Amino acid sequence: MNNGNPKYENSRTATALVTGASGGIGFELAKLLAHDRCNLVLVARSEDRLMEIAAELRKEYRISVRVLVKDLSDSDAPRQIFDTLRSEDIRIDILVNNAGYTVFGEFARTPATTELEMMQVNMVALTHLTKLFLPEMLRQKKGRILNLGSTASFQPGPLMAIYYATKSYVLFFSEALAEELRGTGVTVTCLCPGPTQTGFQKRGGMEKSKLVAGKKIMDAHTVAEMGYRGMMKGKRIVIPGFRNKMLAQSIRISPRRVTTKIVRLLQENR
Repeated sequence: MNNGNPKYENSRTATALVTGASGGIGFELAKLLAHDRCNLVLVARSEDRLMEIAAELRKEYRISVRVLVKDLSDSDAPRQIFDTLRSEDIRIDILVNNAGYTVFGEFARTPATTELEMMQVNMVALTHLTKLFLPEMLRQKKGRILNLGSTASFQPGPLMAIYYATKSYVLFFSEALAEELRGTGVTVTCLCPGPTQTGFQKRGGMEKSKLVAGKKIMDAHTVAEMGYRGMMKGKRIVIPGFRNKMLAQSIRISPRRVTTKIVRLLQENR
């Protein structure tokens, strides 16, 4: 696959920062960027896994890969990432805000600390990183931002109430920012996949949910490839899969109370 080899100057290959790069969609996006000879900054909590990925991508694609081990639930992490890269004179041309996770269960029973950390990762860190790296993109009059939303972005989600709310934030923030940046040379894309084959469901404790248990769901590579193509074309929203597209459209004309009830039924354990 080749989407145009993202070179931003004749003498400089683009550099992309990918959060949540140690697995799933983030890892697949990193590989797609590397395939098009984009230098990488990979961010995640898992040092061993990141180092393994970096070595693999350097060897196969002969690119530069910088590893930053950071936990984005730490409110200082975005600023630390930005300051480290600035001190090393690494300019970010493509920002991929992929990191995120969920908590499954009734809001009254789920752990508050975990949910607050999830809000920090899914919304606050994404916003902070965008705020930090966007000004240089605007100065250069070129840049791409890819934010990971979800089909959850389009409706309320009982049993994953906070997660759905965070993903709604990501979608609306992305759409609004994309409009603000129209004509600047910087684009914003929100990738909104449905359930995807990653470690996401296990971490969120939702393997028995009717939404995923026993269902054939999309693989991470397919989702990443569609998101990557959409980002490189400057699309504002990418929803992988026909069924997911129809779901997002149907929600707009369905009574919200009915939609919310259906989502709960789909997410209850089998």
